[in-house]
Amino acid sequence: MSTSPEQPSALESDLAAPALASLGLGPRVAALLRAAADGVPARAAAGAERRAARVVRVDRGRAHLATADGAVAAATRTLAGRRAGVEGALVTGDWVVWARDDDEGPAVLARLAPATALVRRVAQDDVSQQQELATWVDVVAVVVPLDVEVSVSRLERTLAVAWESGARPLVVATKVDVVADAGAERELLDRSAAGAEVLLTSKASGAGLEELRAAVGTGTLALLGPSGAGKSSLVNALVGEEVQAVGAVRGGDGRGRHTTTARELVPLPGGGVLLDTPGVRGLGLWETADGVDRAFEDVAALAARCRFADCSHSVEPGCAVTAALESGELPERRWRSHQKLQREAAALAVRHDERLRREQARAFSKRVRLTAGPTRHR
Repeated sequence: MSTSPEQPSALESDLAAPALASLGLGPRVAALLRAAADGVPARAAAGAERRAARVVRVDRGRAHLATADGAVAAATRTLAGRRAGVEGALVTGDWVVWARDDDEGPAVLARLAPATALVRRVAQDDVSQQQELATWVDVVAVVVPLDVEVSVSRLERTLAVAWESGARPLVVATKVDVVADAGAERELLDRSAAGAEVLLTSKASGAGLEELRAAVGTGTLALLGPSGAGKSSLVNALVGEEVQAVGAVRGGDGRGRHTTTARELVPLPGGGVLLDTPGVRGLGLWETADGVDRAFEDVAALAARCRFADCSHSVEPGCAVTAALESGELPERRWRSHQKLQREAAALAVRHDERLRREQARAFSKRVRLTAGPTRHR
């Protein structure tokens, strides 16, 4: 008497699904999802089949999940998720374990953490809070429009955040077809990129698009830049169809309207995923001391040649930085930008540490009260 082979679980079927493979699911993420599913408490799963998905968009308290069977919308916080111990708000790019809850519908039971890469900025309403922009990003494309004067300071700041994310930074200059001297623009960007590859692209002529497509590979590429930089046009060019709205750009300052209103994953034909982000006007730093060093590798290399390890780069003899400033090897503007970002990162670290100390003190006081029990009044 023959027996039928055991059917694979819903999770294993998901991990072998082409739909999730097209969103960047590989062996490493699959292994992490299996471990996360095994760690979900029974009361959270409530007997439901555990499934795999990637968050492709978060909007108004709803996480839009790409599953093996299609799109599913789930609340970003659910009772089942709280029972499973899911911490932190879901972010575009997250890989999650989910199940259908009889009372709440689709519920996220686990969020893979830590993510391999984050792109983050200081929230506008509170400089001591971080705002995650995306997770599980392999390449961050810092998009720079060439139809207006390049803001080198913005480029340096954005590169510092990109380097700190752990992803590979890439400078993508758009609209190269409208500039008179592309060579001069490349030279400027190369000097400011400090180790990051620079690509000159044009949707109109197709220049640089194949190189950008190759940079994505089968991974996830996030586009980061101001409104009007041409991010949505890049997405449309790489996908091969108009999947993102493109808005007009003001002629005076090159600023565009926010045609992209939420961070959203867009699969590419043949593999790889793009993450288009809304234009970010105020990009702040968050624990980016290492990111600043990476964005200014030329300055770090000079500082390493100073006679004294604790050189302040002001009055000490044998200072390689001051010598480079005097000779013109290190532009004064770049040095000032480096110093500004270093001060900003240091000040933010102090505020962040103070906030953590306050939170730890409150948590300790709460534990003391719970341990002591209710106060008896005589």
